[in-house]
Amino acid sequence: MSGGELRRLDLNGKQLASVPESIGGMTGLEELSLWRNQLTSLPDFLWEMKSLRVLNVAENRLSSLSERLGQLGGLEMLDIAHNELMRLPDSIGSLGRLRTFLYMSHNRLTSIPESIGDLRELGYLNVTDNRLSALPDSIGSMARLSELRLYGNQLTELPDSIGRLAALKELHLSNNRLASLPETIGGLERLMLLDLRNNRLSSLPASLGSLKNLRHLDLRSNELTSVPEPIRDLSSLEKLDLRWNEVRPLPDWLQRRVQDGCTVYF
Repeated sequence: MSGGELRRLDLNGKQLASVPESIGGMTGLEELSLWRNQLTSLPDFLWEMKSLRVLNVAENRLSSLSERLGQLGGLEMLDIAHNELMRLPDSIGSLGRLRTFLYMSHNRLTSIPESIGDLRELGYLNVTDNRLSALPDSIGSMARLSELRLYGNQLTELPDSIGRLAALKELHLSNNRLASLPETIGGLERLMLLDLRNNRLSSLPASLGSLKNLRHLDLRSNELTSVPEPIRDLSSLEKLDLRWNEVRPLPDWLQRRVQDGCTVYF
């Protein structure tokens, strides 16, 4: 098979310090994986490979990405996790066909560009284990997002726009610094899992009770002194974890929920 006909190339774990120039001639390449090498930069010819649908450069030593990343308009999956990235190019918002996964975990990111909101087809976003202290308001524009993973950051609050993520089913926020949640969180009508472990929450907004599809709620290691009343209205709840809070005694209504089959850890 000639370089122009090759559709998929895996060069994982090859100890590569640079991307072979021969790849630039593979004009029909759709999937390129360079996972677990020693790359500190990516070559200019990579941004000309317009046929790419999948690009995996995870577990390298990349500290920056070119603004030309946005030229890869056909990408459907991008994995840049486990690098040394301190910022993302604004052009990431030009990757409008990203729909399956965007992995950015285990970097050194302190912020996400507003342009992330232009990724309206994306279903899964992982920005765990970075240094984020806030999220852009534009995140609420990611209309197809069904799973959002943000644990292991330094978030102190969430933008009100988070409540516009109508397709969201899983929201992972453990190991942050959240002292409160916005009332708009009640707009997450399809949410099934909410993980809030290891934050600084002493209460929950009343709107949380509107999450009629919520099945799993994890509140371990917060600053709760009583069981938040909005939990009473979570009619689909199957598992509630309240361990490492000071919430005893449990209210009668919660004990009845246990009798009805809801698993409660306290």
